[in-house]
Amino acid sequence: MSSIWRYLQIAPEELRLETTLKCGQSFRWKVSGENEWSCAFKGRLVTLRQMSSGISFRTYPINSTVSSSTSSQPEQKTRQTEKDLDSVYKFLHDYFQLNLNLSECYARWSAVDPNFAKVAQQFQGIRILRQDPVENLICFICSSNNNINRISQMIEKLCRKYGKKICTLNNEDYFDFPTLEKLARSNVEEELKKLGFGYRAKYISQTANYILNNISDGEKWLFSLRNASYKDAHSSLLRLSGVGPKVADCVCLMSLDKQNAIPVDTHVWQIAKREYGFDTKPGKSPKTLTNRMYEEISDHFRTLFGDYSGWAHSVLFAADLKVFENRHETASMNDNKLGDNGLIPLDKTFSSTKKTLISVKPKNKDLLIEPVKKKIRKNYT
Repeated sequence: MSSIWRYLQIAPEELRLETTLKCGQSFRWKVSGENEWSCAFKGRLVTLRQMSSGISFRTYPINSTVSSSTSSQPEQKTRQTEKDLDSVYKFLHDYFQLNLNLSECYARWSAVDPNFAKVAQQFQGIRILRQDPVENLICFICSSNNNINRISQMIEKLCRKYGKKICTLNNEDYFDFPTLEKLARSNVEEELKKLGFGYRAKYISQTANYILNNISDGEKWLFSLRNASYKDAHSSLLRLSGVGPKVADCVCLMSLDKQNAIPVDTHVWQIAKREYGFDTKPGKSPKTLTNRMYEEISDHFRTLFGDYSGWAHSVLFAADLKVFENRHETASMNDNKLGDNGLIPLDKTFSSTKKTLISVKPKNKDLLIEPVKKKIRKNYT
């Protein structure tokens, strides 16, 4: 049985699925068709399709086996209630935080940072996902000394082992993310080690047990951190096993509404040194990222980009990933013509329009640290 497609009106420069879903925020979305991605959430499978003027979406019945190419069944068999359709729409609107005008943010960030303006031309539509804090936390505990592909493989194993099967689509099984209760079982650590989680197995088990056994209404407590200050939420997360400053910042940014949280990992550190003057003494640069340097880099990006600085930082992060290294350095709207089926080709990227990318001359040179300011003066004065 096939579900009917519904429409979410959102311009491509406001949301690009193939970038947003592959840039290391969420690790469970799978390509399920041409320009289609699918993922299981809380008992339902959601499929998204990037179109020329928006996103189409549909859901499938639990425990069903379906094909994305199957034509819709008669209406009485496939029609979902208005209440269910409204629920899916509201979920997606919240998940992608569609209340934010991303084009206006890109314009503002481009105006204060020429490096962002250059990167933004090939990396439009990257939104921060508002994820379930439990899933977000466990996934980023797995991110320690890891890469996106391997994290995705580990999370797939985790869901297959402890999650509930929701649907089979195109011969691919989809599972819900496991509950804390499942991850707190006494044998989880050993089972995860057998699945290749290494030392992360202990962190997952300990964190699940700590939240359930030491905090009243532990899962609700995680959600309640959305209402806490950034400082309080960050420090609260640091109490958990396997959570350091970077993991805490990832959870703050991607599930706890702390839009100015700046996770700093090796990618961001290299960007800061290469583009923002944090490597002024190459012979004396620290070989590892110190806590002091972490804070300095985070503070710099917050000062530079202002509101929603965590979003701006994530665009720079995505542009530095190997998965996107083959994108063209320059692009134009003419290079992004739709295929005959009206879909946006996966290997194309919308370039910035005049409305989105305004002058890249910084409005406030004091926002940049000294080595970068000198370069700006040379280029613009």
